[in-house]
Amino acid sequence: MEKEFQLNQKKLKTILLKNYKKMKIILIAAGSSTRLGEQTYDIPKGLLKINDKSIIANQIELFKKNNLNDIVIITGPNHEKFEFDDVIYINDKNHKNHDVLGSLMAGESQMDEQTITTYSDIIFDEKIFDSIIKFPGEFGIAVDLNWEKNYENRDQHPKSEADNVLINNGRILKIKKNITQCKENEVIGEFIGIMKMSKNEVKNFKNVFFELKKSHDGRFHNAPSLEKAYLTDMLQELINSGVTISPIFVDGEWCEIDTPQDLEKAREILND
Repeated sequence: MEKEFQLNQKKLKTILLKNYKKMKIILIAAGSSTRLGEQTYDIPKGLLKINDKSIIANQIELFKKNNLNDIVIITGPNHEKFEFDDVIYINDKNHKNHDVLGSLMAGESQMDEQTITTYSDIIFDEKIFDSIIKFPGEFGIAVDLNWEKNYENRDQHPKSEADNVLINNGRILKIKKNITQCKENEVIGEFIGIMKMSKNEVKNFKNVFFELKKSHDGRFHNAPSLEKAYLTDMLQELINSGVTISPIFVDGEWCEIDTPQDLEKAREILND
């Protein structure tokens, strides 16, 4: 039994390493920030320093530590400030006219393999990222079930602004801000901004988006239009169309940086 276990572990490691070589990382860094005031006046939020490294530098260090070197950064305002080596840059020149979903799709030409996407304004520890890369399913998003603790003493960014997910039996039913009620067999978590798609699901994601571009008009889920849609709006569209999106339950330290209060918390996390 021990020998069989070791062989299975070796086989799993081989499969994971093979998949790593075909895995792409896309950082969405095309947004602008207003809540951080002068700190982001002429610098993208992802380049803010958390102690001695920027938010994105912390992410890239973690990716490369896990042998994930195929990294794409989608930039927007002040794109000339990005100076990371060995990454592909895509400048979203239309960033003023759309939101996160549009910025991600500005990089659609790079979405051709198994892909992990992440917002550029979050920090997360190795334990969380390990859960992401080891997720074996077709389509998963990182979800924190212990999310409410992150809103304690966080009056600059209230709990009502969390991107909540409603989960039933390991399947996501709904994703939107401020989900407050659930049935006895359901749980509410928070989407932390990281998702993982297989090559097939990447292709489907793109196909659905471009079909919507041709035909959709008016509101798009919780957004006033497709052009102003968030990633969560697209995820809800896919869920409604029958795509299974699984929660990747994470348990570790992470922090979204949206306000000066968040920035201080992030510095405390990395100090620990």
